[in-house]
Amino acid sequence: MKGVLLVNLGSPDTTKTNDVRDYLDEFLMDERVIDLPKWLRTFLVKGIILKTRPKKSAKAYRKIWWKEGSPLIVLSKRLQNKVQKNVSVPVELSMRYGNPSIEAGLNALNKLGVDDVFIIPLYPQHAMATTETIMVLAEELKNKYFPKMRFTSLPSFYNHPDYIRVLANTIQEFLKGKNFEHLLFSYHGIPERHIKKSDITQSHCKIDGKCCFTESPAHAYCYKHQCEMTSLKVAEYLELKPNTYSTIFQSRVSIIGQWLRPYTDKTIEAFAKNGVKELAIATPSFVSDCLETLEEIGMEATEDFEDNGGKHLHVIPCINDRDDWVKVLSRWIDEWALNKSA
Repeated sequence: MKGVLLVNLGSPDTTKTNDVRDYLDEFLMDERVIDLPKWLRTFLVKGIILKTRPKKSAKAYRKIWWKEGSPLIVLSKRLQNKVQKNVSVPVELSMRYGNPSIEAGLNALNKLGVDDVFIIPLYPQHAMATTETIMVLAEELKNKYFPKMRFTSLPSFYNHPDYIRVLANTIQEFLKGKNFEHLLFSYHGIPERHIKKSDITQSHCKIDGKCCFTESPAHAYCYKHQCEMTSLKVAEYLELKPNTYSTIFQSRVSIIGQWLRPYTDKTIEAFAKNGVKELAIATPSFVSDCLETLEEIGMEATEDFEDNGGKHLHVIPCINDRDDWVKVLSRWIDEWALNKSA
């Protein structure tokens, strides 16, 4: 029997500092998030970061928390429910960190008799710290608890025409009637060394501004290339003129090495100081609105832009549970189920 597991990043169970600490502990101790030797990762996370970060993060979560709970969880559940109504196979929802866990999702499918699982990481671009860690954990759980299950995963859909159309329409609809001078595509940052670790050629990725646009097998797993291509494809769809849009990266943690540039905060500040009054920003590495989009961009970045002379930062929502996105996901699931039956 076939079934689907949608997997998103996750959130703390509540905005209490202890719950946020537990969530950050699980997240940051993942060797594919902070890819340092375990002793050093443990020292950094448990000895430094978890001493101060949970209280600060809990305060940030409280700013964006909904009555129903975490926006990311609520939006992901809405997406799951809508997709379930459109497909004939069971659809479960899991989070890589926190609850509902991947183990819980697989267990729910197993109880329904599902032994053929289509895992859909809700990340358009491939990265060690997102799609890769989901599949690694899923395989570990399969070997330990669900040995008869078979997995298929949805490839990165960063340049899939259906996804590009949905993302472009989201941007276009939100910005209709609004004046803006430049469109920023802000992606979650990762350490530069992750790019080179993911380079299957071990030679192509130089992060020099050119390699992302030079054909290579490395692009199948290159997060930066895939971000650049998402921006480019959306710009083409929207018929944006050159130099009217940019690709930037947010949420860096400087104590663990050089991260992808240009940085979102520095870029927004520079635009404001250079006289730009109306700036638009989209966050295409996130399918669902979350702390990074609602608080980091929607609140902090907006305040920084205005404090430095900007007038209005137009923060574009993620694709969330849009009907056209639901239709796309449902069609991908139907195509998978049909191909597996053929």
